[in-house]
Amino acid sequence: MSTAPQPERRIMRLPQVQRATGFGRAWIYELMKRGEFPQARKIGARAVGWDSAEISEWVSKQLGEVSK
Repeated sequence: MSTAPQPERRIMRLPQVQRATGFGRAWIYELMKRGEFPQARKIGARAVGWDSAEISEWVSKQLGEVSK
């Protein structure tokens, strides 16, 4: 079992999530509402962000790289 180095965990804002997934804002929020996408977290008074590890895992799962 090899252990690949994990990328640094960080907060991703919406434009970064859109680039990582190829989805637009409305579809990301629709998937969140359905429970099919990582939930955004409040990071400020008027700001939300996503955990980069959760987004990476979700993308990998969609590409069939992670079995659950």
